[in-house]
Amino acid sequence: MLASAAVLLLAGLLTRAAAPKARTGTLPLRERQFSSGGAWSWFGDPRAVYHEGKYHRTYTGWVAPDGSIQVASYDHDSGRQVIVTLKARLQVDDHDNPSILVRPDGRLMVFWSTHAGPTMWYRRSLRPEDITAWEPEHTFPTNTPGAEGYTYPNPMQLPAEGNRIYLFWRGGNFNPSLSTSDDGDTWSAARTVIDNPGQRPYVKYASNGRDTIGMAFTESHPRNLQTSIYYAAYRAGALRRADGSVISTMANLPIAPTEGEKVYDHTTNGRAWVHDVAFDQSGHPVIVYATFPTDTDHRYRYARWDGTRWIDRELVRAGRSMSVDPAEPNYSGGITLDHEDPSIVYLSRQVNGLFEVQVWTTPNGGATWSSRPLTSPSAGNNYRPVSPRGQRGDSMNVVWMHGTYPSYTSFHTGLRTQVRARDIVRAWAPRRLEVLAKGGQTALLPQKYLAGGWSGPVSLDFKTTTVVSTAKVMADPNPRSTPIPVSEQARAAD
Repeated sequence: MLASAAVLLLAGLLTRAAAPKARTGTLPLRERQFSSGGAWSWFGDPRAVYHEGKYHRTYTGWVAPDGSIQVASYDHDSGRQVIVTLKARLQVDDHDNPSILVRPDGRLMVFWSTHAGPTMWYRRSLRPEDITAWEPEHTFPTNTPGAEGYTYPNPMQLPAEGNRIYLFWRGGNFNPSLSTSDDGDTWSAARTVIDNPGQRPYVKYASNGRDTIGMAFTESHPRNLQTSIYYAAYRAGALRRADGSVISTMANLPIAPTEGEKVYDHTTNGRAWVHDVAFDQSGHPVIVYATFPTDTDHRYRYARWDGTRWIDRELVRAGRSMSVDPAEPNYSGGITLDHEDPSIVYLSRQVNGLFEVQVWTTPNGGATWSSRPLTSPSAGNNYRPVSPRGQRGDSMNVVWMHGTYPSYTSFHTGLRTQVRARDIVRAWAPRRLEVLAKGGQTALLPQKYLAGGWSGPVSLDFKTTTVVSTAKVMADPNPRSTPIPVSEQARAAD
C-alpha cells in the first residue's frame, strides 16, 4: 500500500530577490516554437521563471523526447536562447520535468526526479544568470524519509523565516517531509505534512515570498477516490485556514487531507483535480482546478478567498482528456494562474476537436469573464500552458506544449510561446515570398506564399538557439554562445 502525502523541505541562507519590473515592448507579439521537443507535468513547479538582474531573462525547463532533463534561458533584449542538458536520458516520462529556483545572487538551482524515485537530484549554476556552466549534480540522501518516492519538486523562498528556501514535493510510499539545508549541501531529517494511508494526495503550492506557503490538494488521484479540493497554508509554525485559524501546529503533523479547509465537495459536480494556486494582491489565495461530471466532460473552476469566504464558480467546459491512454481519463488540457496577477487565467480546452490555449480575465474576482484565443486556429493540439513566475510583461508570458500526447511516457510535443519580434518578409525565389510572422496579437505561424496562394503553417524556431551538450556543461566551466540581434531572431524551418 502507498502511504503518501506532501513533502516540505527548507534550505538555508537565501533571501528573496527584488521584485521584477514590468517591461513592455514596441514589437508585435508573435508565436514562436521555443523547443522542438519537450513536455512537462503540471505538478512540478516553477517550470518557468523570469528574473531581472543584469539581464532580462526567462528560464524554462522540460523533459526532452529522449528523457533528458533540459533547461533553457531566453534573453528578452538580445533574443538569444541557450539550451543545456542537465541529465541525459533519465527517463521518458513527463513527470520528471525540472523545477527552477533563481537564488537572490542570480544563480539557479534546478531540481528533478524520476516519476517514482528513488532519487531526487539538483544542480546549481556556477555563475549568476548563466546556465552554460553548472556544479556536478547533488542528490538528497536516500535514507531521508520523503526524499524519494513519487516526487514533484516545488522550490520556493520564505526569507522572513530565517532566510531559508522551502522546498515542497508530494511523496509516494514514503512520509513526506520538512528539512533544512546549508545552501543545499546537507539536509536535515524530513517531516510529514499531509498523509493519507494507501493513497497519494496531489498538491499544488504557492509562496507569497514573505511568510506564507499556500497548498491546494486532493485526497488522492481522482480515478481512485471521490476527490474534493482542500486548502491549507503554512505560516508562523502552523498549518492554517484561509482566515488564519490554525489547523495544526508543526508539532502535531501530519494532517489528513480532510483536515484541510474544504473548498469544493465532489458531490457538487463530480471528482476534482487541482491545477494551480496563487495569491492575489491582497494576499488571498486563488485556486483553479478541474472537475469531472464524467470522464469525457471536464469542467474548469475558479475559487478565491475574498477575505471572508470562498467564492467558487465554474469557469468553462474543457472537453475530454488530452491523453489517449484510457488509464488517464482525467488529464485535462490544463489550467494555470498568472501568479503576478491571478485575475488572468491561461487554459487549454477543446475547440472544434482540437485543444487550444486561451487567456481568460476577470475584472471582479470571477463574477464575469472575457476571453481570447492564443492559438486558434491551430494546426495541432496545445496543452498545459504555464506563465513564468515573476514575468509581468507580455513577451513570453505564457509557454505551452504543442503536438500529440498519447500518454505521459509517449509524448510528441514541443514548446511554444509568444515573444515580441519583427515581421520579416523576404523573397526566396521569383514570385515566392516568405512571411515569418503575420496577423494580429494572436499571430498565426508563418506561411510561405507560393504562386497561386498561401501554403499551410510552416514550423518556426528561434534562430539564436545555442545548445550546450551535457558533456560540455560538465567538462567545460566556461562554454559560450554568441548573441544574435533581435531583428534576426526568427526563421522558417524547412
